[in-house]
Amino acid sequence: MKICQLCAVDFTMARLLLPLLVALQERGHEVVAICSPGPLLERVEAAGIRCRPVAIARSTNPLAAWRSARALGRVMREERFDIVHVHTPVASLVGRFAAWRAHVPLIAYTAHGFYFHEHMAWPRRTAFVVLEWLAGRATDLLMTQSQEDAAFARRTGLVSGSIAAIGNGVDPAVFHPRPQQDRLATRTVLGTPADAPVILMVGRMVAEKGYPELFAAMKKVEAHLWVAGARLASDHARPVDAALAEDAELAGRVHLLGERDDVPDLMAAADLFTLPSHREGMPRSIIEAMMTGLAVVATDIRGSREEVVDGETGLLVPVADAEALAAALAMLAADPARRTAMGSAGRTRALDLYDETKVIARQIDLLGV
Repeated sequence: MKICQLCAVDFTMARLLLPLLVALQERGHEVVAICSPGPLLERVEAAGIRCRPVAIARSTNPLAAWRSARALGRVMREERFDIVHVHTPVASLVGRFAAWRAHVPLIAYTAHGFYFHEHMAWPRRTAFVVLEWLAGRATDLLMTQSQEDAAFARRTGLVSGSIAAIGNGVDPAVFHPRPQQDRLATRTVLGTPADAPVILMVGRMVAEKGYPELFAAMKKVEAHLWVAGARLASDHARPVDAALAEDAELAGRVHLLGERDDVPDLMAAADLFTLPSHREGMPRSIIEAMMTGLAVVATDIRGSREEVVDGETGLLVPVADAEALAAALAMLAADPARRTAMGSAGRTRALDLYDETKVIARQIDLLGV
């Protein structure tokens, strides 16, 4: 079959979706990757996947959405896909509309986390639910990563087609504990004392990932913080790291590492992982940390609370609560035995539920290919 995999930006295609694309192509299907142009598409093409860049605005502006849908429609009519499989909020809306207009036989949508969430103001949340419901009239298959999203979709009749929760996953051959000498080598390169507790955060440098609360919390936590991530060119939010320049003591313990290709090494050299996001779908970074054997401190939100068993594999704290976040991080930073026990339990849970091979197999089975 000829299968389109569509998302908004090259980061998602190269960093998150590539294993699925390769698995489909290895089964003999022709796979075409469509997203906005970007340098990371070179990685996708190097894996043998044909790419057709189309500018997809990460905006709900109706005019921008219409332009993206028209451009996508032209490509879909040219390619005559058997399946269009869409990902990410805006791309999934315009992509499903374009696929429906192009009479694609099967339109599938993987919701990595609906854009609307429980902490969103109800008028705004209702508007996004309505948009999803309208796009759902052109959706033959909805795959959610979280059970919570699947339950909501069933309860509200969000799509006209079938619904299944597939989870999320990472490769346990890549994310796993490492020998002590490897941990020390990574710390040396990053200028971090060998005996200092290290907290790792992986995520785009935008406020909704919880950075303002995390930086505030770190003033009360005796540990170093490694931050792996950057703002995407298409992110509209203001930078969140300006306050660090005004706090010399905090700047000495907070290491902004930018976009990294060595996240498995960072995970293995850290002692604790945190993701204080305001909203998520089914965050892969938490699964990566669990696979590596790290205890996790996360916010009590959709997806994260499905992955982290509070008190067993980590701790859950309220959203945007710097005091609670500081208390949880400080507790585990000062208690190596407890975080080791939590990390071990988390790795066992991740191996059982979040092996990437199993998640990809579920998607392929549901797509019927």
